[in-house]
Amino acid sequence: MRCSASSPPSTGFARAGSLVGRGLASFSLIRSENPLSEAALRALLKSLGAGDLAPTVSRRPPDNRRAFDAAARQRRQVKELEAHVQTLVRASERVRERFFLHQVLPELADNTWSTRLRHPTLPAGRFLEAARWYRNYLWEEVLGRFDEPMLAPNPRSRKIYDTQRRSGYDVVLDVWPELIAWGVLLLLKGLGPGERRPVVVCQHGRRGLPRDVIEGDDPAYNNFAARLADRGFIVFAPHNLYRGEDRYRWLDRKANSVKASMFSFLIAQHQQILRWLKDLPFVDGSRIGFYGLSYGGETAVRVPPLLEDYALSICSGDFNNWTRKVASTEEPFSFMFTIEWEMPYFDMGNTFDYAELASLMLPRPFMVERGRHDRVGRDQWVAYEYARLAWLYAQLGLEDRIEIEYFNGGHTINGEGTFRFLHRHLDWPETR
Repeated sequence: MRCSASSPPSTGFARAGSLVGRGLASFSLIRSENPLSEAALRALLKSLGAGDLAPTVSRRPPDNRRAFDAAARQRRQVKELEAHVQTLVRASERVRERFFLHQVLPELADNTWSTRLRHPTLPAGRFLEAARWYRNYLWEEVLGRFDEPMLAPNPRSRKIYDTQRRSGYDVVLDVWPELIAWGVLLLLKGLGPGERRPVVVCQHGRRGLPRDVIEGDDPAYNNFAARLADRGFIVFAPHNLYRGEDRYRWLDRKANSVKASMFSFLIAQHQQILRWLKDLPFVDGSRIGFYGLSYGGETAVRVPPLLEDYALSICSGDFNNWTRKVASTEEPFSFMFTIEWEMPYFDMGNTFDYAELASLMLPRPFMVERGRHDRVGRDQWVAYEYARLAWLYAQLGLEDRIEIEYFNGGHTINGEGTFRFLHRHLDWPETR
């Protein structure tokens, strides 16, 4: 027990004795810099009625083992841990089914339910109602949600593009006192009075900027935002936070300490973007789609499923078997071997892979764009995970709202089937 000069030992002992009760108070004052000094240990043993300490041994105990390799033992321990985690990875799909799919649609736990029906379908309404709890769970428990009230958007803009066909504006919106949302709005000239058009939110990937999806013929983006604007869509290209390499990963790690992630900020930014877009007089707020590549494709399966004001979502260059992508040590392009150390989310392997994430889009349309030579994954992985999702859409009678396009290319926007998908589901004629 350590006492200050203003608190003599007798006063401290009396106070302690009043807390533990009569008959239980036995105190000794040991003056030592070491809380485990021999004097302190002797006093403890005495209070317990035990004997004294054994004599101190000055020499180091000998190691009588004939052969021992500490490095080899450490390697064995690490490999045991690795093998255990890989077993969890391989078994995780069944865990996710029990957590999600078999809860929202218990019939699916019975492998024979559909054999009794010629055209088996399940009520979509029941799935959608049950899925609301899981949408909230994903937001609150996996990605992280801040309860701070959102500011008024307070939009500020400046014109940065002015061509014969379209105009473009830098736009800044307030989100929270220390957080803004920023992006580029593209408008085709010649909008009619009172005309409201659909919007496509075009999302760049890691290390990107809004201008990368608009100009410069970047081989990953192929100016897809500008091309969609030329087709008559209102286009907004927001800036997401994944720029500056490890700087945004530091933000993610700090957020983890308060049960949040980088997507806690991104979701709030997109909430404000949607709020602002829907208030624009030339925007049809019921027809706002999302289309993102790479980290923008990752955003496509995390943000639109939670924000129901997005009418559809397109994931390009990212759709995957996410649990294996993040945690597998059997594939060279797993995040276990790359710079992306911010990718794990709390217990995501047991709760939501990409099929489960994208199923929260239901009944809204969802599409995957996949280059066969895209090294973010394998065609087999993508096809398997997509098949799980497409199967669910089909069970609910909504298979006309889901699509995948493979093309013989790499990590890039192809812009063919996806453009047709946007025209069809945002109800904007291709020939207009």
